[in-house]
Amino acid sequence: MYGTIARMRVKPGKEQELQDTMGTEGRDTPGFLFAHVYRMDDDPQTLMLAVAFDSQESYRANAESPDQHAEYEAYRALLEEEPEWHDGEILFSSVQDERPTSV
Repeated sequence: MYGTIARMRVKPGKEQELQDTMGTEGRDTPGFLFAHVYRMDDDPQTLMLAVAFDSQESYRANAESPDQHAEYEAYRALLEEEPEWHDGEILFSSVQDERPTSV
């Protein structure tokens, strides 16, 4: 598995719009496994995104696709600054329930 962790700062009042924009991301993307977004306790505007693909090749193909770029531009407009991206191989993952959830 391969993926990224990103630190993002959402603009005040834009969290729901960001969730709506990113909510369908990845569903029909080859190799996509999951995406999780965390809101930080110490700063609710800071979000952490964790995304996984079945391989580095499928991750790169998605990252370089025009469709993904268009989705990125849509949610980037809701952020205060560029996200910090940290790509890498996922050594292990444990998931009890794989049904999509939203809070």
